[in-house]
Amino acid sequence: MPGSDPEASIVMRFQLLGPLALADGPDVVVLQPSKPVILLAALLLHANSTVSADYLQRAVWGEDQPATARAALQTCVLRLRRLFTKHGVTGTAIEAVPGGYRITAGPPTLDLLGFRDQVRRATALAGDPEAELYTLKDALSLWQGSLLANVRSDVLHRDEVPRLSEERLRAVERVCDLLLGLGRCGEALVDLWTATRVYPGHERFHEQLIEALYRTGRQSQALAEYRRVKGFLLDELGVDPSPSLRQLELSILRGEDLGAGGAARAAVEPAPAPAPASAPAPAPGPVPVPVPGAASRVIQGAAVPLPAAAPGAGPVPVVPHFTGREAEAAAMAARLTAPPPPGADGQRPLTVLVSGAPGIGKSALAQHVAHLVRDSFPAGRLLVRMTRADGHPRTADEVAAEVAAALGPARAGERALLVLDDVVDADQVRPLLTPPDLAVVVTSRMGLGGLIATHGGWVHRLTAFTEAESYALLLAALGTERVEAEPRAARRLTALCGHFPAALRILTARLLTRPGLRLGDAVDWLGDDPLARLTLTDSPDHSVSGLFDRALDRLDPRLSEALLRIGAGPPELLGEADVADGPEGPEGRKDHPHVPEDVLEQLADAGLLEDGPPGPYRIHDLLRAHLRRTVRIRNRRTEKV
Repeated sequence: MPGSDPEASIVMRFQLLGPLALADGPDVVVLQPSKPVILLAALLLHANSTVSADYLQRAVWGEDQPATARAALQTCVLRLRRLFTKHGVTGTAIEAVPGGYRITAGPPTLDLLGFRDQVRRATALAGDPEAELYTLKDALSLWQGSLLANVRSDVLHRDEVPRLSEERLRAVERVCDLLLGLGRCGEALVDLWTATRVYPGHERFHEQLIEALYRTGRQSQALAEYRRVKGFLLDELGVDPSPSLRQLELSILRGEDLGAGGAARAAVEPAPAPAPASAPAPAPGPVPVPVPGAASRVIQGAAVPLPAAAPGAGPVPVVPHFTGREAEAAAMAARLTAPPPPGADGQRPLTVLVSGAPGIGKSALAQHVAHLVRDSFPAGRLLVRMTRADGHPRTADEVAAEVAAALGPARAGERALLVLDDVVDADQVRPLLTPPDLAVVVTSRMGLGGLIATHGGWVHRLTAFTEAESYALLLAALGTERVEAEPRAARRLTALCGHFPAALRILTARLLTRPGLRLGDAVDWLGDDPLARLTLTDSPDHSVSGLFDRALDRLDPRLSEALLRIGAGPPELLGEADVADGPEGPEGRKDHPHVPEDVLEQLADAGLLEDGPPGPYRIHDLLRAHLRRTVRIRNRRTEKV
């Protein structure tokens, strides 16, 4: 309820849809690999059911069990109970029952049950595609990375992980069907490009991708994708494309209209609902194994700041490995859940602005806080992209229609939370600040002082991480064992990244794909050319340089030219009052480019310069290196011409 103590509603939650972890509000502990952790995973996978001692022994020790496995299992249970005590798990007990053990959980305390509960809700909404889509996206937001990455059990990875992966694939497939049926083919493409590359043998994803390409006017690409899939199936599996894929190719060659078929499919083929949470756990059995490499792609996609996604309103995704920003997160949660002042009927909605440089972690903080305060917003929490993929702003009218469709009819007395992500100017936001039961979190590179002046609210201006926050991010993403084995090298890596959140996320994603690389060797590797190394080789757009290039493209040409001149100078810049007229500045400060104060202020407001009057303006080292490289490339091109 609004105004309640945020801590009072926090419940310890088990996170199984990723590395096995314990979540206590904002604090998430990824458990270190051990036999008690394997035992916990096996029990949670079959929560609310009796799990036989024989199966638990096989899960923990494999098929070749020691002669003392039964006694060792009892010891393992005791160790797990001590682990619960260590981490303050008091509301969940491991019960010894005839034939084995049982753990009790529900959707609020186990993400797997929460996911299945949301999928069942979505199935019940099959007659309302928009509502079903929103509910399924909310369910998929619970998946946070590589399944059971810290659980070293061949039995669980062979028998359980493929089954869970299949549940997720069915939900993703249904989401794409709904998007195609609703005519939102461009939005479907975002998910389908990844799904077809991660699961190349999953023909339904390829069929959806080809249809989405064709219906967005990309016939040649659709046919090229069909030929690529046909070649893969013949070369790798020795089979021809399915009849539905061949029929789709024929329809494209004939130029047929596929719109009605997609809509009908979305309306009549709801995804199958999972078994009820209380149903007995199915016996382990052979199931198809997912394609290797899928897990690491999921981690990268979740952890790394991506180029602008397709616009739309949907559930707020979970941020994996969220660290730092403790003071800001606590302050935002307190403000969003505080009771309204007396006599505030009809007041403007509560607004919190998170601003700062591109890649500084604004969206991650807003999404993290949205999950912290979820109990205070029963009417829903919605993430709305406010820019298109090309960086151009979306109109307030367009966004308002999406929000109204996603939230549905208002429920009396229930509040909703809106996260407006990557706002370009205040005019995008003002028309949305009308419902009194709506709270709004705005993320923007701009300061948006005009919005705060007219509508009030609180501002959190983010800067780079502290050394401690950067180190904590490495611990969370790479694991304590790897980082604390080389603490000096870890700190050197964070310094080379300039404690810049986007750079740190990309670095950890690269290091996760190279688990054998020592951090000390990574220091030399990164230090040779940080800008070139801070990119994902399988997705070049996900890079620090790409992030800065897109930021420059958004600027007025006058401002971008000024920023390029600034990049040639030192990290600190003087304000106009300290710089004499003329291009060389005052005596002894010829290294400072002459930039008018109003230009410096606009660049600072856009998040590309730090601080400012009464102190000096500063430019981040990574941005300065990128600007210098951009100038060198441009000069070489000019010389060739």
